[in-house]
Amino acid sequence: MGRAQLIKAVYVYEAPLRLWHWINALSITVLVATGLLIAYPLPSVPGEASNNFLMGYIRFAHFTAGYVMAIGWAVRIYWAFVGNSHSHQLFILPFWSKKWWSEVLFELRWYLFIEKAPKKYIGHNPLAQLAMFFLFTLGTFFMICTGFALYGEGAQAGSWADRFFGWVIPLIGSSQQVHSLHHLGMWVLVTFVIVHIYAAVREDIVSRQSIVSTMISGWRMFKD
Repeated sequence: MGRAQLIKAVYVYEAPLRLWHWINALSITVLVATGLLIAYPLPSVPGEASNNFLMGYIRFAHFTAGYVMAIGWAVRIYWAFVGNSHSHQLFILPFWSKKWWSEVLFELRWYLFIEKAPKKYIGHNPLAQLAMFFLFTLGTFFMICTGFALYGEGAQAGSWADRFFGWVIPLIGSSQQVHSLHHLGMWVLVTFVIVHIYAAVREDIVSRQSIVSTMISGWRMFKD
């Protein structure tokens, strides 16, 4: 992360990171849509059960998207170690830096329309980095752990999901509590995505620096 000074364009996000971003966005979309249908099932349909496997397909899509998210997240963690300096911003926050915290407060004032002019950053601005770490990074870890714990419960004791994530249910208390927290976590991610899209479009227009197109091309363009 750093202030952009007299720079017209800089290459920020490498191709593997951009590919992960859009695949992850698609998997979250599928997970939310199918998760809502699992939580609030469709009305029963007439006929033989063998001829109506709609909920089975919905659950299959949910599980598949969960696998895609988890595998993608493992690759993303790997890329945080081998990628450029911007690739680990989701995982490491400079909590010890007074300057960083002062810029977090500045960005908060900027988003509240108190500051008149923005600061420009090559990577994520400090407030975005803080929000992504607590809502997205930790939120994704939580959703993967609780999701596979519930998946392992259905796959029965001894399955790989039960062996690796079976500890989650007794730690939280009960299967129903895990279900409820997993569902709540979905709404946290949905809220984050809405705010994330708003902030990206807003910064693209108001801050005069590319945000949306940067996650397509990798290049951050400074328009002033």
